[in-house]
Amino acid sequence: MFGDIFNAQFVASSIRVAIPLALAGLGGVFSERSGVVNIGLEGMILTGAFTAVAVTNFAGNPWVGVLGAILVGILLGLIHAVTCITFKANQIVSGVAINLFASGITVFFSWLLFGETQIMVKSSLPIWGLPLPSIGEGSTFVRNLIVMFAHYSPLVYLTIVIFIMAHLILFKTPFGLRLRSVGEYPQAADTMGVNIVKMRYIAVMTSGALAGLAGAFLSLEQAHFFVKEMSGGRGFIALAAMIFGKWTPLGTAGAALLFGVGEALAMRLQGVLAIPVQFINMVPYLLAIFVLVSAVGRAVPPAASGVPYEKEIG
Repeated sequence: MFGDIFNAQFVASSIRVAIPLALAGLGGVFSERSGVVNIGLEGMILTGAFTAVAVTNFAGNPWVGVLGAILVGILLGLIHAVTCITFKANQIVSGVAINLFASGITVFFSWLLFGETQIMVKSSLPIWGLPLPSIGEGSTFVRNLIVMFAHYSPLVYLTIVIFIMAHLILFKTPFGLRLRSVGEYPQAADTMGVNIVKMRYIAVMTSGALAGLAGAFLSLEQAHFFVKEMSGGRGFIALAAMIFGKWTPLGTAGAALLFGVGEALAMRLQGVLAIPVQFINMVPYLLAIFVLVSAVGRAVPPAASGVPYEKEIG
């Protein structure tokens, strides 16, 4: 039974499940590194998932659907930024409002445009076949794993590139240094001439774009349909991955992969163990709780996270 569960398909499934969590978690990293908490990731994922399917079905091109999801994510990020940065409203309340808005608006437009709340995707992104190395007579597990990695969706490879670039941008460029300084000590950054408002706007809108992309992957590649509330708490699990990853891109990716393993395991155990499916479906969320509890006291957020910046006068 062990070999039937933990095989190459299980690894591939774990990675596929982890992609939306990783992208949304990276969005949280950018936002919180600038000092803005983005609880609205859940709603941004959900709206991105709906937009990707709706635009794909109308345009007949899934790449246009992906672009639409990113743009809607940016729009929601802009709304969150205006509310929290310009008007200095409570960031948690603003994020919850976005989640509630997304929950309602996606159902409304589902009925308005399609007459139902479950929408099938009419066309999917292509599968890129990368050149395979000479595998030989090695392990069947290794051969299957190489074959699967060579036939992933382009969004998987794009996600890898995004995380490498995000790490370099945050920790190897002047822009990243300014962004981190805005989230740690905005008064000092302001003194050095850094535009606090501009940096935070860029970070929050980037957060929305990544969450929208996560939603597009969820609906176009993972599920191949949209259904109401399909985000299923992934935005909050992404925040847990961000915290466990200590607000770093690579740490967030590793934590998201851990949650991906938990969710893939829950799917694999259904029908294998004589346990009600409801208990098996609890595995990813129990894992998230365990990770958050274990991170208490060790994961320190940016010092100015969640604190509106008031420019000193005089």
